Amino acid sequence: MSDARDIDPYDADRPLLMRCSCGRHGSAAEHAAEDASTELRRRSETADFEADSNAFVEATLVKALFPQDAVRRRFLRAVGKGTAMAAIASVLPIAPLQALAQAAAAPEKKDLKIGFIPITCATPLIMAHPLGFYSKQGLNVQVVKTAGWALIRDKMLNKEYDATHFLSPMPLAISMGVGSNATPMNVATIQNTNGQAITLHVKHKDKRDPKDWKGFKFAVPFEYSMHNFLLRYYVAEAGLDPDRDIQIRVVPPPEMVANLRAGNIDGYLGPDPFNQRAVFEEVGFLHLLTKDLWNGHPCCAFGTSTEFIQQNPNTFAALYRAVLTAAAMARKPENRELIAKVISPQAYLNQPETVVAQVLTGRFADGLGNVRNVPDRADFDPIPWQSMAVWMLTQMKRWGYVKGDVNYRQIAEKVFLLTDARKTMKQLDQKVPDGAYPKFTIMGKVFDPEQPEPYLGSFAIKRT
Repeated sequence: MSDARDIDPYDADRPLLMRCSCGRHGSAAEHAAEDASTELRRRSETADFEADSNAFVEATLVKALFPQDAVRRRFLRAVGKGTAMAAIASVLPIAPLQALAQAAAAPEKKDLKIGFIPITCATPLIMAHPLGFYSKQGLNVQVVKTAGWALIRDKMLNKEYDATHFLSPMPLAISMGVGSNATPMNVATIQNTNGQAITLHVKHKDKRDPKDWKGFKFAVPFEYSMHNFLLRYYVAEAGLDPDRDIQIRVVPPPEMVANLRAGNIDGYLGPDPFNQRAVFEEVGFLHLLTKDLWNGHPCCAFGTSTEFIQQNPNTFAALYRAVLTAAAMARKPENRELIAKVISPQAYLNQPETVVAQVLTGRFADGLGNVRNVPDRADFDPIPWQSMAVWMLTQMKRWGYVKGDVNYRQIAEKVFLLTDARKTMKQLDQKVPDGAYPKFTIMGKVFDPEQPEPYLGSFAIKRT
């Protein structure tokens, strides 16, 4: 039998009790995290991940001189970017223009509070803090660990937070006035894709078929969450009514393992690292990864209020650049172990590094005696596809969270800022995919965002 400790003999509890060798840190874990931060900063600078307003000025000048796309492309192919800019610089004052562009984009508000829940879904938002990505954009950001999603919502509504880690359906619900007063919110980026699992208590190893789960008690982190919607979808496909045949209760992610150990719940569909932590504590096993239900599904998001964006457009743009830069770094497999060191300490996730590393690298014990290798167990694709929003809205309607007619496209396009994401990614020289409404396959069934009502009507178990 293998368990989480078989992968890494490092005992994550001991360093929390011992000061490091240099004497400047409270623990060896904090010392290692600072070393990892230094190495990641070096990598980011070497790869030129920094936001580049200079590139924007250069592109604008080239476009002004060669307004026809075909002519411009031929010119750049013929002489190369470096030669082209040198030639233009001989007749135009590029450096002053670049400085002017940077000055014009100065943040309106520099001191910011950003909320986060201590889960690996928030990796880009968290790691941007110790790696200095916010400060590089002229921002003084305080990332604030928060107890639960209802508190995140309330602090955003009360304007105590400037921006936040959201569950991706939350801005839709808040904007529509579902579960709170209607307040326009926006999703700037998806923080993570995949990164969830269904975890069951070890006593249920003989009940792997969801048809056997009648009477089970499950936890999800919030009603307006992909966790809730995917759990409901999964058990309904097995023929169970999620409102009648099982119980679903809201439990903050940091409390899920304790509730599983106490027998208050039979399992949960939750975020990592708490699925892996249950394996580490030998109280649970991974029934399945949610990527097996929908590979590439959204989970959490980074966002803020529409009002904040309107009042602080330069600040918002700077935040956008910082988070997208972090996401690009987090997507690279070679950075995952170092990132685990950076975000594991008490100030952020407060989790054993070996648990976080198993989640991020995708090499993990499943609690069933296997060590699995799933590199895309968690990913950090930031694209806020509007078809994702449409799917969430179909599930909100399916289970009675919203009533009546829903203008799916209008809501999706107001809340999910796909155009803004594309614009900022281009400025950062990041790859930008085409389209706005791609189709997805969930449990073998194709979801066409152009046909949300027929899709909704195709389900045998629903509240509508």
